[in-house]
Amino acid sequence: MGAGPAGAAAALTAARAGASVVLLERGPFPGSKNVYGGVVYGRVLDEVLPRWWEEVPVQRWVTRRSTMVLTETQALTVDFRTVAWGEAPYNGCTTFRSDFDSWLAGKAVEAGAQLVTSTVATGLIREGGTVVGVRTDRPDGDLRAKVVIAADGVNSFLAKELGLLPSTDAAHLTLGVKEVLSLPREVIDERFGVRGDEGVDVEILGCTRGIPGGGFVYTNKETVSVGVVVSLEHLTAAKVRPEELIADLKAHPAIAPWVRGAEVKEYAAHLIPEGGYDHFPTLHADGLLVAGDAAGMCLAAGIWLEGVNFAIGSGLAAGRAAAAAAQTGADLASYRKDLESTFVLQDHKRLRKAPGLVLSPRVQGQYPGLIADLVEGMFTVTNPTPKPGVVRLLRAAANKHGVKLRHLAVDALAGGRTFR
Repeated sequence: MGAGPAGAAAALTAARAGASVVLLERGPFPGSKNVYGGVVYGRVLDEVLPRWWEEVPVQRWVTRRSTMVLTETQALTVDFRTVAWGEAPYNGCTTFRSDFDSWLAGKAVEAGAQLVTSTVATGLIREGGTVVGVRTDRPDGDLRAKVVIAADGVNSFLAKELGLLPSTDAAHLTLGVKEVLSLPREVIDERFGVRGDEGVDVEILGCTRGIPGGGFVYTNKETVSVGVVVSLEHLTAAKVRPEELIADLKAHPAIAPWVRGAEVKEYAAHLIPEGGYDHFPTLHADGLLVAGDAAGMCLAAGIWLEGVNFAIGSGLAAGRAAAAAAQTGADLASYRKDLESTFVLQDHKRLRKAPGLVLSPRVQGQYPGLIADLVEGMFTVTNPTPKPGVVRLLRAAANKHGVKLRHLAVDALAGGRTFR
């Protein structure tokens, strides 16, 4: 249920395996209800859609990746670019979900799935504790099925109805908000230092008024996506409107030159599950599988911010398990075992401590200023006074921002263990 990346991928593999598949979408077309301002990493598609990059609705291929640390008056950027990412088979691309989701769902239809739009799955049909279909908002719209795949998003009502997904906990949710800003293509190319179909992905720390989270800037063909992703719980407590954070970001001296004169084309917001591996729901029950955002499969690990590829990976596994169960009566527990053999659960398990570290008060509230002051001190010429030395500068920056060096060492060690 749901024709996003997880649902479409599940429908694609199940249909190819010979199963009879119905793909439900509540919007008028796949992607119409989705919000996304970022990068899709398509390696997961290599085996099921060879040479997918020749037809995917790409905006730009990301050839430059930057990580930026901001204070109100400072900016430190680690910038990487490579020619390799601008050539097949590529690494990642910016795309619009309305285009990408429609394309991927179209592949499922080509494989034999039946797409039904403008239809909401309102509940489950159960017999003797086993899910045997879904009820919809259409007259006489009950659909019976041997397996139902819940790919209906972060607040999956189907998974909640069966008790697989706990009640919504704001502590494990972030709110992503973005503006899509219109600029001429040649202006984007000049300001971001790219050409042709080359694109830029900028991830930002220190731009959310101390609210745990971060910001982003992504280039599209003739637009730039600018936004923030922040802890829902802390945003509420701070009594700050998310659009204020975007305004701050666009006005920052490091960002303003990129978006000067741009016209706001779109504003949107959506919830993101960021609890990680330790807060995944139960992934299967009799007759039901949970995939994508409904299963919390969004990797928010600071260095890696990925979701669509994990949704597709989980959807592919769900489709395989569903087809096997429908055709041979195989146990749906094979779904979890399949995920454990792929990057989907292996990456989440290895990086299970990352959300807690990345969203911690020191990383969010103290380290951006400490890092910026340390680097500013290193590059400030102090003649005729002798250069102070890195250790002295580090101590001064740590004292200024209330950071004890032992805490810095502890967090560095924790980071080494988390990202090893």
